[in-house]
Amino acid sequence: MRRIMGGLRGRGEESIQRYKMHEKLVTIGDDYWIENEAGEQAFYVDGKALRIRDTLIIKDVQGNELYKLKEKLLRIKDTMDIEDGDGKTAATIKKALITPLRDRFKVEVSNGPEMDIQGNILDHEYKIESEGRKIAEVSKKWFRLRDTYGVEVSPRQDAALILAIAAALDQMVHD
Repeated sequence: MRRIMGGLRGRGEESIQRYKMHEKLVTIGDDYWIENEAGEQAFYVDGKALRIRDTLIIKDVQGNELYKLKEKLLRIKDTMDIEDGDGKTAATIKKALITPLRDRFKVEVSNGPEMDIQGNILDHEYKIESEGRKIAEVSKKWFRLRDTYGVEVSPRQDAALILAIAAALDQMVHD
């Protein structure tokens, strides 16, 4: 899969990518831009309201579909699929365990290692790990704006997929 965003800083090292997301990403039917840390438009979220299902589509700045989150009306609440631009399942998110202070989710990635998500999903304070390494972190603490949270993505990760996972989790816990 191609690398969506990133940059070089300093001595040829890749940098962490940071994005600003909106809580309850969009109401189905709404559209908005996900911005990078410089305030530039990085990804477009297209909220489509269809008769059979509601869909969020994450697009790059050129308008290419990268990922789709389809919310079926009769879905299992604790599972959500993310499709790639070709309509193939790229990842499946499953609720793993509920504890009083932390939620746990597993992400089965079709062409990569499984991801573990732990933390307070409802309050947007959680980490995404893969193979024992942190690959992303989500936090509201980075922004003073209401209904806004940040997503920090480690180098060499598919930022669009991580953002799609964050959007899916937002939809799952706020339904």
